[in-house]
Amino acid sequence: MLLFAAVTLAAGLRPGTVRAEQPPLKLVALGDSLTAGYRLPAEAAFPAVLERALKAKGYRVEIANAGVSGDTSTGGLDRLDWSVPDGTQGVILELGANDMLRGTDPAVTRKALETIIVRLKERGIPVLLAGMLAAPNLGTEYRTRFDAIYPDLARAHDLVLYPFFLDGVAGQRTNTMDDGLHPTAKGVERVVEGILPAVETFLGRLGQTPEQKGP
Repeated sequence: MLLFAAVTLAAGLRPGTVRAEQPPLKLVALGDSLTAGYRLPAEAAFPAVLERALKAKGYRVEIANAGVSGDTSTGGLDRLDWSVPDGTQGVILELGANDMLRGTDPAVTRKALETIIVRLKERGIPVLLAGMLAAPNLGTEYRTRFDAIYPDLARAHDLVLYPFFLDGVAGQRTNTMDDGLHPTAKGVERVVEGILPAVETFLGRLGQTPEQKGP
């Protein structure tokens, strides 16, 4: 007992204040090329940049990149079980952009996304839903049906929603690659800046709080 007290005091701590370090929260970013980091190095992809931003704010997180370029919501559903392994504590769901670009019936996209959400909830894995908006050239009817998918699902399943994943990036040449679609490294940083408050809300729901930093 005396030895424990001596070691504790030597470490500059009061007896009774020693506590286990908060373990990292294991998240998976499940998405398409916007998550995968199309034409970007791994460290510049969305999950890696978001993880660094959260760690800089004192959160202990690990974010696995489960983005597959070209994937649709149905494709994400097909690979759900192996893309989100046991032990995952939360999922950032970013799918639907390719559905929209292909003109997929919004009912198909909605059903696939809802099935993903339900299956994750059945496994006890909460979801943050990253929304997408339809391109203007797809017409008013399509845009109305597609754009409603994400807020509707968020309300129905009580999810944290980030309404538009590419907010501040879509239509901004300085933030997109030469294809006009995919974010550059700077664009990914803008995505992370925008989504960060929603992610912090999500982490709060999971019981994760930022650690206090020393002076």
